[in-house]
Amino acid sequence: MSFPLLTVAALVPAVGAVATAAVPAARRTAAKWLALAFSLATLALAAAVFVRFEPGGARYQLTESHAWIADFGVRYELGVDGIAVALIGLTALLIPFIILAGWHDADPLEEKSASEGGPAADRRKWRPTQGFFALILLVEAMVIISFEATDVFLFYIFFEAMLIPMYFLIGGFGDRAHEHGDEAAATQRSYAAVKFLLYNLAGGLIMLAAVIGLFAVTADDLGSGTFSLQEIVKAHATGELDMATNTERALFLGFFFAFAVKAPLWPLHTWLPNAMGESTAPVAVLITAVVDKVGTFAMLRFCLQLFPEASKWATPVILVLAVISIIYGALLAVGQRDIKRLIAYASISHFGFIVLGVFAMTSQGQSGATLYMVNHGISTAALMLVAGFLISRRGSRLIADYGGVQKVAPILAGTFLVGGLATLSLPGLAPFISEFLVLVGTFSRYPALGVIATAGIVLAALYVLVLYQRTMTGPVKAAVQGMADLRVRELVVIGPLIALLILLGVYPQPLTKVVNPAVQHTLSDVQKTDPKPDVPVRDVEAAK
Repeated sequence: MSFPLLTVAALVPAVGAVATAAVPAARRTAAKWLALAFSLATLALAAAVFVRFEPGGARYQLTESHAWIADFGVRYELGVDGIAVALIGLTALLIPFIILAGWHDADPLEEKSASEGGPAADRRKWRPTQGFFALILLVEAMVIISFEATDVFLFYIFFEAMLIPMYFLIGGFGDRAHEHGDEAAATQRSYAAVKFLLYNLAGGLIMLAAVIGLFAVTADDLGSGTFSLQEIVKAHATGELDMATNTERALFLGFFFAFAVKAPLWPLHTWLPNAMGESTAPVAVLITAVVDKVGTFAMLRFCLQLFPEASKWATPVILVLAVISIIYGALLAVGQRDIKRLIAYASISHFGFIVLGVFAMTSQGQSGATLYMVNHGISTAALMLVAGFLISRRGSRLIADYGGVQKVAPILAGTFLVGGLATLSLPGLAPFISEFLVLVGTFSRYPALGVIATAGIVLAALYVLVLYQRTMTGPVKAAVQGMADLRVRELVVIGPLIALLILLGVYPQPLTKVVNPAVQHTLSDVQKTDPKPDVPVRDVEAAK
């Protein structure tokens, strides 16, 4: 029996969550180091998955399959293709940086003094430091097993379960800039957390109905119900499973709705700006760079593979929604006065590009979409975490409260600029390649939508450069005079992310080599090939 690497990769952060939560309250620092150690162990396991995965091998590798709830056809089935390997690596890579960046985000807070209408000044408001880091590790475990699951019901359980720790991270550990006993801030956090939960629960309930419907359809056609992705895809290919057109479309819509909420895609996006704005910067990164990727990943793994004909039927509408997300998110980012909400709306625009690439149904588009998931995770982490360091120094998220920061904190300003340039997909940085591939893949089949989507690039340059100009250049405002530059811990967080943006910007082959075979398999499932050029290429020898 082979070593269950995928199970261990998901189990280690879950065990770390329990161990971290069990640390005595007086030993907060020990809890932090323990959480960091478990996150690094998970990163090592993710690296082992990457090394053991063979790009030219079987579609799903490192597979595990065990009976779980046999009466209902539920199995504990795991397996990874190249897309899952890339996203497991992204998740495991970002969590140590999220933990380091949030090192003090759950430390005790001074409450208002008695003269300000609060309790005595020597009383402190204690927050469960251990719980904060335990919840982060728990989310990591659930995200990883969501990428690994090849049983639809197993995936659904963790797809929904991750909402619980995320709810407490958003509602219980808010932006430090607006705390210190502020009742209004607590109300805003609660609103953001509840909105996040309700939107995603609604999507999950609709998906549950579709999951049950899928089981019923397989039971009718195959003789026994199954949730196994591989069995269903094989039955599609052999003709054993022949869904009625309307049934397949209804089931597809149930799955897609849940994934579009998680992604998020316009018009189901409105929970994201609130959630990211009211969270600490590390939790905001956890939301948009890690958790939301489960939605776009699931579109590739489940929507296209389980419902190939319905996916093609819905493609025109989904592409229009993706283009609206690109333009809408970028336009609202331009008008934002709050740094974190600006980054949130920029992410909505970027998720539009990812969905555009997925449903362009071309190899360039889907490879670009997968790379975009990874590169967006890294670039958004870099930009949001530097923004968090900036906000923690000034105590404000408002752009107007800054000015001239580059003169007093040049390293902070420089890393903020690189993160911003990556967000606008500057050539030479990682997101450029993924955005270029998405647009090339879209142009080849839907040129009009490709042209409209390019407007998102122009708007991205506008909101990023205006943000940098207003916060970092110009006269030094009195409130930022004496602002400290990045500290060693903060440099340890940001430095590797910047290095990765540059490395993957000039040498993306390690990722493309892993991702491309999985993309070809997915296109084969939906019976799509890349469109041929309108003008045939002449044979050089014949021309002579």
